[in-house]
Amino acid sequence: MDHFQYRDGILYAEDVAIPDIAAAVGTPFYCYSTATMTRHYQVLAGSLEGTGARICYAVKANSNQAVIRTMVELGAGADVISGGELQRAMAAGATADSIVFAGPGKTRDELAQALAVDIYQFNVESEPELRLLSAVASEMGKVAPVSIRVNPDVDAGTHEKITTGRKQNKFGIPIDRAMDIFDLGASLPGLAMLGVAIHIGSQITDLAPFEEAFDRALGLVDELRAAGHDIKRCNLGGGLGIPYSGETPPPPAEYGAMVKRLTANRQLDLVLEPGRVLVGNAGILVARVIHEKHEGRRFVIIDGAMNDLIRPAMYDSWHDIVPVREAAPDAMISAADVVGPICESGDTLAKGRPMAPLAPNDLIAVRSAGAYGAVMASTYNSRPLVPEVLVRGDTFAVIRPRLDIADLIALDQPPPWQSP
Repeated sequence: MDHFQYRDGILYAEDVAIPDIAAAVGTPFYCYSTATMTRHYQVLAGSLEGTGARICYAVKANSNQAVIRTMVELGAGADVISGGELQRAMAAGATADSIVFAGPGKTRDELAQALAVDIYQFNVESEPELRLLSAVASEMGKVAPVSIRVNPDVDAGTHEKITTGRKQNKFGIPIDRAMDIFDLGASLPGLAMLGVAIHIGSQITDLAPFEEAFDRALGLVDELRAAGHDIKRCNLGGGLGIPYSGETPPPPAEYGAMVKRLTANRQLDLVLEPGRVLVGNAGILVARVIHEKHEGRRFVIIDGAMNDLIRPAMYDSWHDIVPVREAAPDAMISAADVVGPICESGDTLAKGRPMAPLAPNDLIAVRSAGAYGAVMASTYNSRPLVPEVLVRGDTFAVIRPRLDIADLIALDQPPPWQSP
């Protein structure tokens, strides 16, 4: 469920009409619903009640300060992938002891940055990283809390570019090497080997891969404990999918019940890293129709583009696209390609979609754009990043303004041998 609904034929975000936002900020723009984020967080947290699980919001899904702060105020920690995300999370109010630092390529400086503030946990993904973390922690007189991310070689059944738990993926340590890595970590200075971590992919719509991966990870916990390692934590990652087009992801209640069943009586501090499931359906991208073009195909050309929302071009992903003003019941429906103004054939948000006729200046909304939308945007074709707007009830606020092209150009600094 989300809070983008039609009222008297006009699309609203909670109690704010989308055309009113468009009139104030121009198009394109992202719009997020506080009520939707709140509901999704509370439903997931409720499904895990009694487990003591720590929910660390995956900042990579949407790193706007207002979105992170919304999650923090609801009780979430943060899952970060870079030093920049660590700074963003703390600037938004996340405390260091609620932050998990994941990712396969942490630099020496990033490890030192996280050690300096005493984060909750490092998810270590390789032997070289483990050795580097030991060296940095020892130099700083710190003890780094470590969970080893293992690769369980489980196919999550998701898109090739967002699967992370197979042996050919770059993430984690093969699970059959885990015992040796824990033995190594226990012998190195500056490390507290506390837990096992996994993450098998994103946009997973079936519980079976989760259960298989969790079962392997928890089996490893049992083996490690039997070998004398004092394992206190298990990080189960994220990846729970959302409905983009007809998918039927498992309800959070079923996911939570599975977690409870598998972890019962194991006395583990659980960590989860949800992102998309919390914010994906809480956002839309609103764009304006420039015109339609009919040359063998029907093209609806809009002012939003692949630089604003890269997912269709990168992943061939589906996003529902709806008119902000509902079409008349008797409108003539025909297939249309929804495309942007960028000089790339890949600048296509949808192909062959049944749509009513659209006139210049009509508004359309690209749904389920709250995750991996604005956060992955670029300035390709010298198109400034678009505004982000947060709605709460009957009010809205611009939480990131539209960049001015002059500011964008000013970032370039000509060398001294070129005349100004």
